[in-house]
Amino acid sequence: MDWQDECRNDGALFVRPAMPIRIGYVRCSNHAQDLEARQKALLGLGVAENRICTDHGLTGTGRDRPGLAQVLAALREGDTLVVSKLDRLARSVPDARDIAKELERKGVTLALGTAVHDPSELMDRMFVNIVVTFAEFEADPSGCAPARAWRSPGPRESCGEEAETVRKAKERGLADA
Repeated sequence: MDWQDECRNDGALFVRPAMPIRIGYVRCSNHAQDLEARQKALLGLGVAENRICTDHGLTGTGRDRPGLAQVLAALREGDTLVVSKLDRLARSVPDARDIAKELERKGVTLALGTAVHDPSELMDRMFVNIVVTFAEFEADPSGCAPARAWRSPGPRESCGEEAETVRKAKERGLADA
């Protein structure tokens, strides 16, 4: 299918124009998360409604996602893959690197919100690696509680020594409240 690519999970087809396009990807890891709100965010970033691929109820820690496979298959040279945040695309460093290599091989740029990154550029690859490292840390049960304790006010989940260290640092004014 050269001029028509299946993108949306509902089977809708769109006709590819000859020029580069913006194709969006949305992932919600559970059904309590608002898929529609995330799709609206991509519409606000200039992605046409029929060019949004989705995965609902699937984690970002693995690559076995139908919507991700569809979006990667639909992308062509010059296109831009649009996601609202990098952790919607990948939550592990190896997966993010593999996706970035595929985008680079295809000549596709990556838009994280309004910021566009070129996977063939060293600084952009470094930025993506740093951001996805935090997403991977946050997704890991052993890292999640300390990460949340560090950045959010209010009661803290107990996660051993790390959470206690964060609490003490905040008391001494060494961490942002």
